Amino acid sequence: MESLIWEESFGAFLLVSLALGGGTAWMTGRAVALGWDARWKLVVYILLLGCAVRFIHYALFGGTLLSLHYYGVDLVLLLAIASCAYIVTRSGQMGSQYRFAFTRIGPFGWRAKPQDFPTYASK
Repeated sequence: MESLIWEESFGAFLLVSLALGGGTAWMTGRAVALGWDARWKLVVYILLLGCAVRFIHYALFGGTLLSLHYYGVDLVLLLAIASCAYIVTRSGQMGSQYRFAFTRIGPFGWRAKPQDFPTYASK
């Protein structure tokens, strides 16, 4: 039974795309953020991970290997999960490693602390 989101079955989609692929995407996003790497590297890694997830669908559940539609669905899901992990990890880094300059505002953001520099006015 095919759908717009899953090809073989909803269970296969949950297992492969969400559990295996999503968990790997989360760890990939976290690793890229911990290495202070750029976001474009995360996109490259997730493009490769999308190929691996598509292959698992093909090898274990009889899905189509070269389906651009379902690769796109998997890719969007994996990119969303990896981006969330990247931002959450980077927010934690900025809040803890640069505590003097930034404050964490929730799991997805940080802001600069107001700086109180002494002013030396000449008289």
